[in-house]
Amino acid sequence: MSNRARRRAAARVTRRRVISATASAGLVASLTTGCWAEPSALPAVRDFLIAWQVGNYEAAAGRTVGADREAVEQALGQVRAQLDAASLRLALGVPGQDTATKAIDKKGDRADARFSVKVDLGENGQPWTYTGLMRLERVGGKWKVVWDPSIINPRLEPGQRLAVRTEVPRRALITDAQGRSLLRDVQAVNVGVFPGRLQDPQRTLGQLAKVTKIDGGRRLDAERLLGRVRSAPPHQFLPLLTLQQPAHNGVIQQLTRVPGLDFQQVKAPIAPTIAPELIGTLGPATSDRLQQVGAPYQPGDTIGVSGLQLLQQRRLAGTPTVRVVAQDPGGQNTEELRAWEGQQPQDVRTTLARNVQANADSALAGLRHPASLVALRPSTGEVWAVANHGTNGRNLAFEGAYPPGMTFGIVSAEALLTHAGMDQDTRTTCPGKVTVGGQTFTNRARPDAAFGTHFALACQTTLAQLSAKLDAKTLLGEAARLGIGKSWGLSVPAFSGTVPVPTGDAQKAAIMVGQGGVQVSPLTMALVAAAAQNGTWKPPYVLQNLTNPAEQPQAQNLQPESISDLKQMLRRTVTAGVAGEVNGRGDIAGITDQVTYQEAGRTRTVSWFVGSRGDLAFAVAVEGAASAAQVAARFLTTSPTTATRTPTR
Repeated sequence: MSNRARRRAAARVTRRRVISATASAGLVASLTTGCWAEPSALPAVRDFLIAWQVGNYEAAAGRTVGADREAVEQALGQVRAQLDAASLRLALGVPGQDTATKAIDKKGDRADARFSVKVDLGENGQPWTYTGLMRLERVGGKWKVVWDPSIINPRLEPGQRLAVRTEVPRRALITDAQGRSLLRDVQAVNVGVFPGRLQDPQRTLGQLAKVTKIDGGRRLDAERLLGRVRSAPPHQFLPLLTLQQPAHNGVIQQLTRVPGLDFQQVKAPIAPTIAPELIGTLGPATSDRLQQVGAPYQPGDTIGVSGLQLLQQRRLAGTPTVRVVAQDPGGQNTEELRAWEGQQPQDVRTTLARNVQANADSALAGLRHPASLVALRPSTGEVWAVANHGTNGRNLAFEGAYPPGMTFGIVSAEALLTHAGMDQDTRTTCPGKVTVGGQTFTNRARPDAAFGTHFALACQTTLAQLSAKLDAKTLLGEAARLGIGKSWGLSVPAFSGTVPVPTGDAQKAAIMVGQGGVQVSPLTMALVAAAAQNGTWKPPYVLQNLTNPAEQPQAQNLQPESISDLKQMLRRTVTAGVAGEVNGRGDIAGITDQVTYQEAGRTRTVSWFVGSRGDLAFAVAVEGAASAAQVAARFLTTSPTTATRTPTR
């Protein structure tokens, strides 16, 4: 056992001792009340209950008659293990009904005593409370408890034991916008035990825990597994974890050498069919993962470990039904003593459209660099596709953070059209070099022309000069109106972007061209493109009926005249500007750029395309020098302007 495991075990023992000591103090107080009214029976009841509660089973057995004391000691000592109980509290009488004296009914040399039992089942469920009854006899002038298994529970018969049976419901599905499952069945192995067959449970479970450090998680908690096994029905297969094949074949092979383990082949809907970085994966409940999801899940349970599978764990998994039962040694004649019904799992329905998602995945396939594409519906904000390529499981379509370069020009142009008295025909210049506040901006020099023309040619120097027409507050306010840096109330992690407060004219000019510390995600820019197409910025959502409108920002209506000009400028960028590679794919409007920047002391490049067509807006980000416009063209070749079916929110 590791030092850490020893400390945890010691902490648990200490905790139980503290609970027992505290509870026994209360028990003594309750039993001494009125003791002079019935001096002979009360001490016997008191001593027996206190000894049982604090775990001094030898002392408790010494106060009984009618059975072998070692058998009594063993029976009392097994109660906690059979229930995997965190604590056991006993009190004379029925709470709210009896005083200590009235709880004992004495008739000559015989007496009956009623007492209350409260068992904290820990991870197994809610506290179990019931009323117990014991008989007493006066033997040689002293009161003794007449031993019977029914003292443990009134319905427990001789030869029976207690057990906890946990029934885990079948996990619900994650579906697309049309309610079709986004998960496929894969081969898996349930690794478990028949508790009654284990010769050395501690050794078996210790080896199981040692082997199962998988998927970057910690090992299973052997101590908690042991409690789970001891409390389970002895003759039923108890699954302890599910391992996928072939991903975990190496672990499965190691486990086949652990004595006492059994294996069952199963098929389970585990693997995502599309958007795996969003949908997420399942895995065994290791100790660190249990800290995330909490009760009532137990070591080895199959739980969500990433994506929606983790974020919606309780909805997808529901909660188990827990039954406390009494059964004979052969596992037969099982009688239910108490049950706590669990919550049924519920499907999680996304807004993903399979046809759009398939086209997004196809557009990114084969790229040499990591890349992400997100597509959504401008009229509603529902996300239709979340595609990631080469991102090592990261959902960079939502969480990536990149400088947007001239694609941020959509924001800057909208601010100029709305607040600087400009329109697309305003005459502007595009010199090869311009210095603002001491910072120099360069691009290919262009003749003087309309603002829309220079925008279509991605003239940095044009926007850098025009930064003088906007104060910092106005520029930042317009970025915020387009959702940048705001909390979207989205039900999954996402980076909404950041625009720093400029410290001077140089940084303000840099911000105008998407530099100067500006960072955005592909989702951020897809929403900007959607606002430019629709005239209204709307918050995104990817789960139907699970997004709380009260947690989302209000939609932002943009100035119609400005949006009309902006749409024409973005269209001109495709037909006669830098985004010509997507021309011919319908009424597409958008802008592209390739941005070189410094990060962690390294020079990096991100290639962008941001645009829209009909009721479809999207953004592509490639982590490297590439033609993002070509990626967009591939995406648009087969993508519709609407999804297969409009989902309901």
